[in-house]
Amino acid sequence: MRGEMLWFNEIKDHGFIMTETGERLSVLGSGFAGGVRPVGRCAHAVVTFEINEGKTRQAENVVFETEVAPRRARLRHSRGVRG
Repeated sequence: MRGEMLWFNEIKDHGFIMTETGERLSVLGSGFAGGVRPVGRCAHAVVTFEINEGKTRQAENVVFETEVAPRRARLRHSRGVRG
């Protein structure tokens, strides 16, 4: 099945995938094939996966089809007067 990553929280090791049919599936860090978890921004990255029909429907064997964008530094503005 195909879909796209909505988000993934590296600290909680948990995220969500939107399927092509519009279903929102949970994905755990252990659900990524080869242990390749996303690092940084992964929203809208295209993935393929299988659905595990356990207590809740979860994505497993998740593989990225598109490369995940590298992490970017945040732009911080100074709060002082420029002069």
